[in-house]
Amino acid sequence: MNSNPLSTRLAGLELRNPTALASGILGYSPESLQRIAEAGAGAVVTKSVGLTPRVGYPNPTVVQANCGIINAMGLPNPGIAEYASEIRYAKTVLTVPFIVSVYGYSAEEYAAVAKAAATAGADAVELNVSCPHVKETGSEIGQNPKLLTQVIRQVKAATSKPVIVKLSPNVTDIVEIAQAASAAGADALTAVNTVRAIAIDAETALPILSNTRGGLSGPAVKPIALRCVYDIYEKVKTPIIGCGGITTWKDAVEFILAGASAVQIGTALAQKNPAVFQTINRGITAYLKKKKYRSIKEIVGKAQRN
Repeated sequence: MNSNPLSTRLAGLELRNPTALASGILGYSPESLQRIAEAGAGAVVTKSVGLTPRVGYPNPTVVQANCGIINAMGLPNPGIAEYASEIRYAKTVLTVPFIVSVYGYSAEEYAAVAKAAATAGADAVELNVSCPHVKETGSEIGQNPKLLTQVIRQVKAATSKPVIVKLSPNVTDIVEIAQAASAAGADALTAVNTVRAIAIDAETALPILSNTRGGLSGPAVKPIALRCVYDIYEKVKTPIIGCGGITTWKDAVEFILAGASAVQIGTALAQKNPAVFQTINRGITAYLKKKKYRSIKEIVGKAQRN
């Protein structure tokens, strides 16, 4: 019998605790990902990688908001052919599930990148179908159930590794999108990516980001993300990973109560330090003990049952 109350099983992956590094916060280096694992994360997710290298947008790409961070990096990445060697090396140093975030401009590209990542050793792939600031990829796919279904089916045909789909909050009905992803074979759903946002400089009278529009992350999006998790759990059986503004153990518990089996942490890491994982896990453990729960599984979706 497993004596660790924080352990959770998700999409075939065994996590020692329900916290994971969210995609987009750190780079791609195995060393930095291992530091996060050593700091207490139960899994790590890379920044998104595509079929070919991409430079991304010129600076400024990040702006601080009162309630979080707005970014428009433009998916800079080395391309999967170059990154495959890093994946292979990462597998030799990482002690937690290693998830590679992938993107593409077509179902065929998503499948090709996912297959290459899985072949190199990724434990799972997370499909970035929700990037709010790069045209013809990301949110265009994540907002269209038909396109999303095609992408997931092709990726599932290309690899036997778990396929996690990262959903966009920038849709009319996220449950409809989640249902389409689930029906197409998604092994888990990450809810949610960033919220479309903008920042303007009053002195220059111009948008601050070079791309004009970006994605807002951090505490401001937490109530939105929490609602998305709650709504999806109510209608969809596929496991959910909560993501959006999780800064404290209480935030994490709220997402789990809403229906998440695990949570991803991003902006809190950028604003604090890697110790945030340990702090959150200690808090969840204390909460379980106080409420006399034996495991994290007992509280998943509990807010729905009350």
